[in-house]
Amino acid sequence: MYEDKTLICKDCGNEFVFTAGEQEFYAEKGFENEPQRCKDCRAARKAAIRASREMHDVICADCGAPTQVPFKPKDDRPVYCSACFENHR
Repeated sequence: MYEDKTLICKDCGNEFVFTAGEQEFYAEKGFENEPQRCKDCRAARKAAIRASREMHDVICADCGAPTQVPFKPKDDRPVYCSACFENHR
């Protein structure tokens, strides 16, 4: 059975708890390594990666609305806004 563990964040150096529930989730997903960052540092790192991502302006092939996508669109493939993309799934 899993027990809560106290780990040290490699970014800020603060202690954080790796709960039994989180450990079980990691095991179910097949993750072998424990987290190295606390939740705040993980969120900050994720936000920094998102902020640095280059976005491209496109027009939705279905509704004609302007939108942005995180990839360079190809001329031979349609690009959809979020709402239209969900309708095509």
